[in-house]
Amino acid sequence: MTKYKLKYEAKILRQLRKLDPSVQKLIKAWIEKNLLDTSEPRIQGQALRGSLDGYWRYRIGDYRMIVEIEDDNLLIIAISIAHRREVYRG
Repeated sequence: MTKYKLKYEAKILRQLRKLDPSVQKLIKAWIEKNLLDTSEPRIQGQALRGSLDGYWRYRIGDYRMIVEIEDDNLLIIAISIAHRREVYRG
């Protein structure tokens, strides 16, 4: 099976650095378990609609990670991560 690679946008790296270290650890562990070298990136996620149509979200505790999945390039591009009450705001 073909494996997807994970790429981080600069924005998400800044957002991760601002989070509490325990939350950072939780998110990193979830990513390692569920996304690194996966062949089915959509199993854990949910397609978004509306202004975020074409993007996917992953639930990681009270946090949400927004990604774009490029099947042609076998790439998961992590775009944003924030608390669930803040992540969908512009």
